[in-house]
Amino acid sequence: MAELRHQASFGPRATSSPMKRDADSSPLIPSATADHHHHHLPDDDEERDRHSLKDRYRPLQYLSSFFGDDPRVPNPLHSPRISFFCTLLLILVGLLSLFSIVNKLNAPYLCKKDGITLHCPHVKESPSLWENPLSSTTSWKPCAERRDGVIEELPPENETNGYIFIHAEGGLNQQRIAICNAVAVAKIMNATLILPVLKQDQIWKDQTKFEDIFDVDHFIDYLKYDVRIVRDIPEWFTDKTELFSSIRRTVKNIPKYAPAQFYIDNVLPRVKEKRIMALKPFVDRLGYDNVPPEINKLRCRVNYHALKFLPDIEQMADLLASRMRNRTGSSNPYMALHLRFEKGMVGLSFCDFVGTREEKAKMAEYRQKEWPRRYKNGSHLWQLALQKRKEGRCPLEPGEVAVILRAMGYPKETQIYVASGQVYGGQNRMAPLRNMFPNLVTKEELATKEELDGFRKHVTSLAALDFLVCLKSDVFVMTHGGNFAKLIIGARRYMGHRLKSIKPDKGLMSKSFGDPYMGWATFVEDVVVTHQTRTGLPEETFPNYDLWENPLTPCMCKA
Repeated sequence: MAELRHQASFGPRATSSPMKRDADSSPLIPSATADHHHHHLPDDDEERDRHSLKDRYRPLQYLSSFFGDDPRVPNPLHSPRISFFCTLLLILVGLLSLFSIVNKLNAPYLCKKDGITLHCPHVKESPSLWENPLSSTTSWKPCAERRDGVIEELPPENETNGYIFIHAEGGLNQQRIAICNAVAVAKIMNATLILPVLKQDQIWKDQTKFEDIFDVDHFIDYLKYDVRIVRDIPEWFTDKTELFSSIRRTVKNIPKYAPAQFYIDNVLPRVKEKRIMALKPFVDRLGYDNVPPEINKLRCRVNYHALKFLPDIEQMADLLASRMRNRTGSSNPYMALHLRFEKGMVGLSFCDFVGTREEKAKMAEYRQKEWPRRYKNGSHLWQLALQKRKEGRCPLEPGEVAVILRAMGYPKETQIYVASGQVYGGQNRMAPLRNMFPNLVTKEELATKEELDGFRKHVTSLAALDFLVCLKSDVFVMTHGGNFAKLIIGARRYMGHRLKSIKPDKGLMSKSFGDPYMGWATFVEDVVVTHQTRTGLPEETFPNYDLWENPLTPCMCKA
């Protein structure tokens, strides 16, 4: 974590608050021009008035001579005693100023670090700490569900344009997006979709099948009026093992975020010709703003309504969420924190993090082994790390997350569910977060070993539990990008914008953590003001927007 202490440097305080802070204005000193009028006084009063005027202006003459050399008035600084006291006063002021500077340079400017524990000042708890204001969340409602009574005429199975088949690659949430896109592409081409296969790749080392994680019957039945879906490759097709290896049967080189027209012009003719085609790769091969609105609505229908986890996964997630709400013996809200600080994420980020020389050397070796082309000789990485941190593209460390949450007003007693892999740096790296928020648990601490054993055979099942517990939380906090976080935020928006989904402004936070002149009060102001609009509130879409993080249109309608 960035060192939260003053650095030995001088200069004007850098203001990083998003609000304009006006400098303290100097007192206004009105000036006036006095007109000198010469009045002729009577002769008998002239001498008396001259003395009266002289007495009246004597204090001004005295002050003038105090700083000047008027020989007519004695200068008090010439007195040895007064001169001594003035010198002594100047010395005392100088010593106090020096002490203040030294103390400021050595004092923590945000939180005091005591070993591996951080101590941050108390922040008053906000009334809207656990939910978005009702007035800001009632203007939109979900509208991508299946429309009752509206049945689209699908042609018979033997009259569709052919079959398409995909491997859903990556982790659970990447697979989820691929499945939604596959349904949409089948609709675009009026093709029959073969139930997607969850690819067993080398990274995740998982043997999960579609039916091991999702309710297949519900999936097919819910979409039966939109797309024809079959469970397996047709029996008449005898080259099943060659489906992905045969060049004749595979459509490759589909561009990222391809428009609907690309599939109609380039893929559909081959599907019609061969009757069955595999599409590879297929993770992000369909755009957002270059497809008909109904296709985007269909993708939301798949994501939020057709894809349901198996009942045992749903029930276990409900049990974990219930335990989170009742850990203190009485009902309480809980926060879900998606902490992305695993070794792979830290390495892939190519950001620099506080650590020992040994840790940094091992991370350099790891990066050189895993990403040799990006690593090169390592000489450019320091500048790259600085640039990425400045732009807010580095994962937040657990200690940084702790300080941000405290600045937002979350108290020590906050119940936090952590969805995370193995944190890089282990318990030492987690200590600042856990010490500041001791009521922090994972599913392994919340459930017994026996309860989780049934889910351990499928990595995807464990990820599904994290997904659902985060989805059901009162507040969700992400620390870095990724499919998990954006799908959670999008689903919570679709369920109702009342649920808070906090997306930290990492660019602003990096500036604040690196500002040696920023005090705690200013930091709190920055955090609170900046994140007022980063809590999952309704947000208009824009060109190339991410449908999964913001389904506002066309998947939601005006209430």
